[in-house]
Amino acid sequence: MTGPDRKEHGLASVAAGDAAERSSGRQVVTRFAPSPTGYLHIGGARTALFNWLFARHHGGKYLLRIEDTDRARSTEPAIEAIFDGLRWLGLDGDEPATFQFARTPRHSEVVDALLASGNAYRCYLTSDELAARRQAAQAERRTFRVSSEWRDADPATWPAGEPYVIRIKAPKDGETIIDDLVQGTVTVSNAELDDFVLLRSDGTPTYMLAVVVDDHDMGVTHVIRGDDHLNNAFRQLAIIRAMGWAEPTYAHVPLIHGADGAKLSKRHGALGVDAYRDEMGVLPEALFNYLLRLGWGHGDNEIISRQQATEWFDIAHVGKSPSRFDLAKLMNLNGHYLREADDARLAGLVAEALPGADLDLLARAMPVVKVRAKDVNELAAGAAFLFAQRPLTLDPKAEALLTGEARGLLSRVVERLSVTNDWTLTGLEATLKAMAEELGLGLGKLAQPLRAALTGQATSPGIFDVLVLLGRDESLARISAQAVADQDTAKV
Repeated sequence: MTGPDRKEHGLASVAAGDAAERSSGRQVVTRFAPSPTGYLHIGGARTALFNWLFARHHGGKYLLRIEDTDRARSTEPAIEAIFDGLRWLGLDGDEPATFQFARTPRHSEVVDALLASGNAYRCYLTSDELAARRQAAQAERRTFRVSSEWRDADPATWPAGEPYVIRIKAPKDGETIIDDLVQGTVTVSNAELDDFVLLRSDGTPTYMLAVVVDDHDMGVTHVIRGDDHLNNAFRQLAIIRAMGWAEPTYAHVPLIHGADGAKLSKRHGALGVDAYRDEMGVLPEALFNYLLRLGWGHGDNEIISRQQATEWFDIAHVGKSPSRFDLAKLMNLNGHYLREADDARLAGLVAEALPGADLDLLARAMPVVKVRAKDVNELAAGAAFLFAQRPLTLDPKAEALLTGEARGLLSRVVERLSVTNDWTLTGLEATLKAMAEELGLGLGKLAQPLRAALTGQATSPGIFDVLVLLGRDESLARISAQAVADQDTAKV
């Protein structure tokens, strides 16, 4: 099939159709139908999200179908990974998932009906014959389309015992028009359609057949999927019309590209959803929000809640151009959601990276640790000092801060803090500021070596927060471990 003739359409007409959908009385049913041959990737997750939102916006149903007809590559771990990723994003189906392979008898039943109505036929063309015709078309620089002499053959001429496939009798005259909710009106001449295979010679259904039958039986009213399937829609309509079934409304969404405009790949961040959660520390609400904004928008709003997304989502506002995946933007958005997240919930996530960590202490630390963090990994790294064992391992920058003079100052800090009764943020701040003034030093001269001694790092939450979180005994023990007597500094 050559490229379709795409006619532009206005957003107003699509918006009007959207309003008509709500008033038609027909329940909207969408579906997400991944193949379990690998992880749930970013593009698939966005397709699921758009289907979920469209159904929710219209008060309809959102269904899942696992297209597991590729038995060699479909695996149980992949199926579970898809379900797990969808659950994490809050995109579970409204009903138990349909498994396509289990419906093979139903697919064959539809083929029998097509044969009986004269809309399909046995084709005995061999693979060698097809290959020769394909080579001839290439040599003549013309598009290869199957034109089988078996299309209208008398059954009496069928060769006994020879293998055959079942092909659809695709329309040859006129044109097929699709009013796509994203792409607009798209027209293809039926002369470009060929008689594609419905059943293989081993009796197994093709993807093209199974998708149509399953969508019909599941009551799918709107097929929202990647625009790489747009050409398939014209072939699938041939089956739908031959069976006399209601035609779904199509919405073919542009694919996601990398920030450089190239096809999305792992180097751009095209990982499985589980990698964003487990390896990169992304929160589900952040990924939900980010995927929503990949190709769809509502004014200038960047931060959009699930409730707002459900209320605002309109397929008319999905752009026709490929969206660009920007990992830095995702992580910035994730930082926002980390700062908004419940501290006890974050503590539970961080505890997975810090086995044996005190959950209560982690929860109390989250307000100060999450200020600069962009992911759960950074949260865990920022909180790790709380559970470090003495003697602390100093990173190079912390070690550089603990000069002989700095260690001498720490000994004075120990003396002062040992007699401090007010171990609170305000009390500790007042004590150390007063001490710095008495020594004629800026507070930073005390805070920097203190930070190194208490955390083993040159950066950390505010030093008073660190002292409070560690508590009196642990704080004094850590400072003492790094302090030395300073004979040149007068006692204060």
